[in-house]
Amino acid sequence: MKVAVYYNNSDIRVEEREKPVPKDNELLVKVHSCGICGSDLVEWYRLPRAPLIPGHELGGEIAETGEIVTDFKAGDRVFVAPKIGCGECRYCRKGHQSVCPNVKKRLDGAFAEFVLVPEEMVKKAVFRLSESVSYDEATFIEPLACVYRAQKFAGVKKGDKVLIIGSGMSGILHIKLAIEKGANVTATDINQYRLDFAKRCGATAVAGGEIEGKFDVVILCAAALPAFETAWKSVDTGGTIILFTVPSPDKQVVVPVNDFWRKEVKIITSYYCGPDDLEESMKLISSKKIGVEDMITHRLPLERIQEGYRLVAEAKDSLKVIIRPNE
Repeated sequence: MKVAVYYNNSDIRVEEREKPVPKDNELLVKVHSCGICGSDLVEWYRLPRAPLIPGHELGGEIAETGEIVTDFKAGDRVFVAPKIGCGECRYCRKGHQSVCPNVKKRLDGAFAEFVLVPEEMVKKAVFRLSESVSYDEATFIEPLACVYRAQKFAGVKKGDKVLIIGSGMSGILHIKLAIEKGANVTATDINQYRLDFAKRCGATAVAGGEIEGKFDVVILCAAALPAFETAWKSVDTGGTIILFTVPSPDKQVVVPVNDFWRKEVKIITSYYCGPDDLEESMKLISSKKIGVEDMITHRLPLERIQEGYRLVAEAKDSLKVIIRPNE
């Protein structure tokens, strides 16, 4: 089978690998769609494990099942989470499944024609798709679940003034979800294409510069250091800042702790999702309460994955780039 192997952002090669054969309690999934996530381009995060097969936002079809699998059958349309907590440790019981220390298995990269689901993930990480959800739409389940979790942590609610810094793919999902919750949303970006998209979603869009007013919730979806300064200045007394993305480890971020102490400002981090968040995300997408089809700007075959990475990196007129390995 064909797979995409990541060596660095500028060196992604389509190579041949042996097609996996599922063991007794495993699944083999044919990958129809897999989105390129912004994190797929974060070299400080990816390079220590390179070469690797990336890709974790997938929609696919079960091609084969192990002999003792009873919950699924060939032909089932599914989404598979890239990892899942054990559900039993103290962190999972406290609602922090995303940082479960007992995660032993992760899904192999889905920029491939097929991906093997190991036994440990079959029961907890595989979700059937509603007939109303296409394979392309399924690539949004994991990122929207991460967005849902972050806003849950921050308690975003009707009437809140919310500032979203960075209107890329994650930022747009934050905009759509916050508006669905009844919040008043302002969005920023330095890219006019993305600002225009944010406006179409119902946000008040601001092209960089000074942000007027103060906000109950500030969501950081940009890693540039000036974005953090904007967040510090924009949060209101008693407000909350969500660090949905972070700069590279060599960058120093100065937090105005004394100012925040007097104002009772909360800083929250959130980077992944739990099974409940995935379920909520699937409901939002299948019900069309959160529309995602309009965010897809490019659909490319596996052979053009390097072009897909370039489109995401340049961030000009792209938003969601989907790879279709079996086309």
